[in-house]
Amino acid sequence: LAGCSADCDTMWQIGIDVLPEYRRQGIASALTSRLALEILSAGRVPYYCAAWANVKSVKNAVQSGFIPAWVELNAKTISFSNALTGRKVPGE
Repeated sequence: LAGCSADCDTMWQIGIDVLPEYRRQGIASALTSRLALEILSAGRVPYYCAAWANVKSVKNAVQSGFIPAWVELNAKTISFSNALTGRKVPGE
């Protein structure tokens, strides 16, 4: 699946999803690159967003010719992280 959303008048965001059995064949980067060209031909700026934790999606963006333009990070306390993972730290 490849699609784009008109998030504003000048920029369209690309979205890609490939079924698991078809991954690792270059399909995502081929679709992403092709869709970016179609967006450009429509007179819009294509862009691709992915969470840094989604390494495969970030890799697809880079393979398709996109470069990181901004990064958003969130920080949580160690106790919050430990609560999510069930880890215990001495003294907590």
